[in-house]
Amino acid sequence: MATLKTVTLGCKVNQYETEFVRQSLVTAGYRDASDDEPADLCVVNTCTVTAEGDSKSRQVIRQLARRNPGTRIVVMGCYATRAPQEVAVLPSVVEVVTDKRELPDLLGRFGVIDVPSGISTFGGRQRAFVKVQDGCLLRCSFCIIPTVRPHLASRPAEHIVDEVRRLIDNGYREIVLTGIHLGHYGVEWNRGRAKCDWLRLSHLVERLSALPGEFRIRLSSIEATEVTRELISVMKDFPARVCPHLHISMQSGSDNILRRMRRRWGSQRFIDRCRAVCDALDRPALTTDVIVGFPGETDDDFAATCRVSETVGFSKIHVFPFSARRTTPAATMSNQVDPTVKAERCRQLTALEDRLRERYFAGLVGRELVVLVEGPGRRAGHVMGTACRYATVELPGNVGELPDQANDVKQFVRVIAGRSSGGILLAERLPNST
Repeated sequence: MATLKTVTLGCKVNQYETEFVRQSLVTAGYRDASDDEPADLCVVNTCTVTAEGDSKSRQVIRQLARRNPGTRIVVMGCYATRAPQEVAVLPSVVEVVTDKRELPDLLGRFGVIDVPSGISTFGGRQRAFVKVQDGCLLRCSFCIIPTVRPHLASRPAEHIVDEVRRLIDNGYREIVLTGIHLGHYGVEWNRGRAKCDWLRLSHLVERLSALPGEFRIRLSSIEATEVTRELISVMKDFPARVCPHLHISMQSGSDNILRRMRRRWGSQRFIDRCRAVCDALDRPALTTDVIVGFPGETDDDFAATCRVSETVGFSKIHVFPFSARRTTPAATMSNQVDPTVKAERCRQLTALEDRLRERYFAGLVGRELVVLVEGPGRRAGHVMGTACRYATVELPGNVGELPDQANDVKQFVRVIAGRSSGGILLAERLPNST
């Protein structure tokens, strides 16, 4: 039986696509190689969001070629799409997939007769990512993704529902809906239709929320303009099913920088959308992305980003120093920010993030949370998991002389939140909580 190894770099969509390819190949007769076993076939799903993503992708390919003599390497993902010639000359590379729409043909060449419509498991993870949409038509001045994933493609709702049902049946309790531009789910189908007949993300979430079983839905990154009244309403109507957490990508709190980034809103509109979420839901967690040191960013611009972050009260901020990508307008903009200034601003924003997280956690003390247990904790007899409000929580394992931590994994446990320690909430189990 031929052996297989897969490696994923980058986003949740990439992780889903790798799992889809892996499961397809396994059904065709491949098996996963053990860590110390050479693989006959390696699949690498690459990232090109930053120059570091390109570099890591090349490094992984070379390592696989060196550690798996005679292997065949298939390379897919955004770096493969952006620079196929660079990828093709790397050692042991036999296929470069430049368009994900080519995957059925690729899989057919490796013996997959019936390409599945989705996945049934998600490797060793406790939370399953489900890709519902691909492609982005926006033209943010810093982003290369619309160049490598330009085609909007929403999956049929029936396929998604069937896939989520399979995952639930296989023991997955949290389903994370993800896409390249998640909020544009269904957009390409709505052209020429009356607005009352549009299909949107809110409709998909509502349909999934009605499925039977013990599970919850979490949304991955979404744009502020797509946090619609309808989506907020669905989250409010299904509080036990849809996690009270949104990752709303901000990038900057400065109107000047937002214009240079070609974003679709100003800072006040962003704040208003976040307030609408907080007004409708019970203590929701709001997380975001911020690019620090965008060309032309002044001290005042950076201060505006900090003010907006404080006003919204993010519980987590993914801080990225600006990385110029060739062919994007931002790469050739004037007033590039000095690397030392970027580094200092990243440090300051990360420190602010720590304070905002502690402030948010303090507001959760004494509240009931539902935690999906994912593995052992830092302390003996404890387990760790993710709360509905996207907080990492440590709690006691099953009570007994010999606590069996494994019995908790992939299970929901109801807890009362206590103090935080090192960015982690400490909690106590509620009586009779499984």
